[in-house]
Amino acid sequence: PEVSLRLESGPCAAAHSPLAERNGFLRLLLHSCCTELCMSCLTSLGPFLEDEIIPEVIPMEIEVVDAKITLKDDSPPVYPTSPGPVPITLAMDHVVVRRRDDGVFYLTAVPASVPWCENLFPEEQKAPSESVSPAPAAGARGLQLKQVPELQRELQTMKLALAEANMDKARLLQEIRKYNPLFQL
Repeated sequence: PEVSLRLESGPCAAAHSPLAERNGFLRLLLHSCCTELCMSCLTSLGPFLEDEIIPEVIPMEIEVVDAKITLKDDSPPVYPTSPGPVPITLAMDHVVVRRRDDGVFYLTAVPASVPWCENLFPEEQKAPSESVSPAPAAGARGLQLKQVPELQRELQTMKLALAEANMDKARLLQEIRKYNPLFQL
């Protein structure tokens, strides 16, 4: 099943936390789910979550495994010629959200057992067997002097690219102000 929901209450729920015995414990598993949600649906949930009475904390655990959620903005475009916003896709391999007795939600990513994860931090895995002597100062200085012209060329290239981007920005702002003179950035 894509969604599994379990609510425990009473003495059996005390295994999860002391508060769960009184208020209950909610466990939700979302597995291999692929869905699309409109942003207007999410924003309209706000009034349902507001209340004059502070609700009781219910400890819970929400586990999401191999899920993909696409958020689409269905609001009218600000500019009539705009193609509209690009949908946002959230892909989750294995995420656990826990709410403890203090009412705080804790988000934990469960590491996947993929081969490339093992090589992320090779320095930490290998203990150096012998000390490495520092490079001679004269050799390092010579290497730095050889890199100076190359770094200066890169700096000039970046300056030109920045100037071009600023000109494009000014041109686009001028174009936008043709249609909306009050537009401010």
